[in-house]
Amino acid sequence: MTAPLPAPLVIALAADAAGVSFADSSETEVPISGFPEFTMFFALIGMGIAARMARRARHPRKTFLRTTVGLTALSVVPDLTMGFDGNAAAVLVLTHLVAASIVIPTLASRLRR
Repeated sequence: MTAPLPAPLVIALAADAAGVSFADSSETEVPISGFPEFTMFFALIGMGIAARMARRARHPRKTFLRTTVGLTALSVVPDLTMGFDGNAAAVLVLTHLVAASIVIPTLASRLRR
């Protein structure tokens, strides 16, 4: 699999260097180290979903794509609703979309149609 870890981390580091604060309205801050950790965690969940689809779904690739695109859409909801300022929310959404654009096609390509 193409390494998804550096992309969200690079985006977060660039945003941090530009002065974006990843603190929400309660002053809870998302640490920069959390970006690769969460990316790996959810990539592993994606691998589990792909494995399950490969065994159970009639059309694993199609089912996996529909499921993971929906989950990606849901994954940005907290970024938009937890009190991050506009810049932080935009960066968080971007990191989700970049990671998903790497992980989802890579895993889907390994599933039969």
